[in-house]
Amino acid sequence: MTRRSNPSAMVAALMLAIALGGCASTRIGPGAGVYQRGEAGYYAARFDGRTTASGETYNPHALTAAHRSLPMGSWVRVVNLDNHRHVTVRINDRGPFVHGRVIDLSAAAAKRLKMRRQGVVPVTLQILSEPH
Repeated sequence: MTRRSNPSAMVAALMLAIALGGCASTRIGPGAGVYQRGEAGYYAARFDGRTTASGETYNPHALTAAHRSLPMGSWVRVVNLDNHRHVTVRINDRGPFVHGRVIDLSAAAAKRLKMRRQGVVPVTLQILSEPH
C-alpha cells in the first residue's frame, strides 16, 4: 500500500522553504512556524538578581528570555540549529542589543540547549502564544 501525498501541503512547505531561504529574519505569525532566525546568546552570571524590563527579578534558573520586540509574557520555542535541541521560554526582558542576535536566554534555557560552551549559537524562534 502506498501513501498519498497532500499536494497543497507540499506546495505550502516548498513556498515556506523558498521564503526562508536567505532571510535572516522572517515573520510568519503565532504558532504558524518560524518567526525569526538568527543567533542566541545567554545572560552572564552578573545579571542574577537584577530587574528585567518587565519588572521581574532575573532568575538564572527560570526559563525566560529577552527579545527586542515580542510582547512581554509571550511564550517562544527556541531551537538550537547546531544540535536540534529546543526549549520553551517566556519573554520577560528587552534585548539583546548585539548585531545578529535575536534572543538572549536565561542560564537554565542555555543549559537545556547545550549552548553554554559555545556562548552563541544559530537558532530559530517560533511563537507559541502571545498575551491577550
